[in-house]
Amino acid sequence: MQLKSKLPTVGTTIFSVMSALAQKHQAINLSQGFPNFESSERLQTLVTKAMQQGYNQYAPMPGLPALCEQLVIKNKKLYDIDLNPATEITITNGASEAIFSAVTALVHHGDEVVIIEPAYDCYRPAIELCGAKTVVYEAYAPDFKVDWVAFAKLISSKTRLILINNPQNPSATIFDETDWLALENIVANTDILILSDEVYEHLVFDGKPHCSIFTRKSLWQRAIVTFSFGKTFHNTGWKVGYCAASTDIMTEIRKVHQFNVFSVTTPIQHALAEFLTDETEYLQLPAFYQEKRDFFADLLQKSRFELLPSRGTYFQVVSYKRISDEPAVAFARRLVEQAGVATIPLSVFYHSQHDDQLIRLCFAKTADTLRQAADRLCNL
Repeated sequence: MQLKSKLPTVGTTIFSVMSALAQKHQAINLSQGFPNFESSERLQTLVTKAMQQGYNQYAPMPGLPALCEQLVIKNKKLYDIDLNPATEITITNGASEAIFSAVTALVHHGDEVVIIEPAYDCYRPAIELCGAKTVVYEAYAPDFKVDWVAFAKLISSKTRLILINNPQNPSATIFDETDWLALENIVANTDILILSDEVYEHLVFDGKPHCSIFTRKSLWQRAIVTFSFGKTFHNTGWKVGYCAASTDIMTEIRKVHQFNVFSVTTPIQHALAEFLTDETEYLQLPAFYQEKRDFFADLLQKSRFELLPSRGTYFQVVSYKRISDEPAVAFARRLVEQAGVATIPLSVFYHSQHDDQLIRLCFAKTADTLRQAADRLCNL
């Protein structure tokens, strides 16, 4: 029997590879983006309470109404947008499922989808499974800014979707109003949709607000926005997120969602609905993670690494040019094997393998873990 792969160039993700190497060499894992500390004890108690109260069967396909209603309240307070909880919000099996379901529902064979690299690695496979073409705009260090004039030249009559990540993983950069305004001008008078991946919405630093696509009313009718409770509340293993879109767009997304996962873990939805009634649980996150960012940055001042600005997410990008001229993948492998610290090379986030000798470090770790990792990195 012969099999023809639909993703012939796709192998095991770099995150799995580096985490496996970290385990093999008993290294400190700063590669995969997950906290090594517990989520709220109150939230865990609420999940247990929901289980004990019998909320263990299928939730409604679009999501628990009580949770959707809390998200309407939350987004109204944050972004002054009025969402319909019944038709414009869907609870998903993490943001990755939201992105996959949205792309699958809205992108057709022969379409083109524009992404900005370095880009999270789940975007391109979803596009290619639809028989569509991925069109890439490459942004470069140190600021990873988009030249919107150059970006506009990538738009064609086949462009169906533009996929944005803000705050951006892995570059740790953020969009501002000028970026959205430029994008507004590019898509005006077209049928192009915009998928805005905003899983790090609460991890924006230095007093800056998160500039969500929700704040651009002219873009809302063509937008799909994805979010992650796992990134927000330190429980990535629960795999719960949500997406928002206008009713017409969401109707199409739900057609895929219902046959993809159907519904999402019921007791966790009940727990989140109650947990979200206290807005301090997410409003304190920028200060919480900025403290970790600054703590880790201070520790690395004695190293030979050069730190790039980290304006959002829980990642720190560093240059190792003063240490080695190796390619990023080779350096990252040597780092985990010889120094005992697992990182992610930025070159893997470029389809062209563009290499500026940068690696990504995750600082969503305890102070002890960050201190131990910094000690090892400063010895290089």
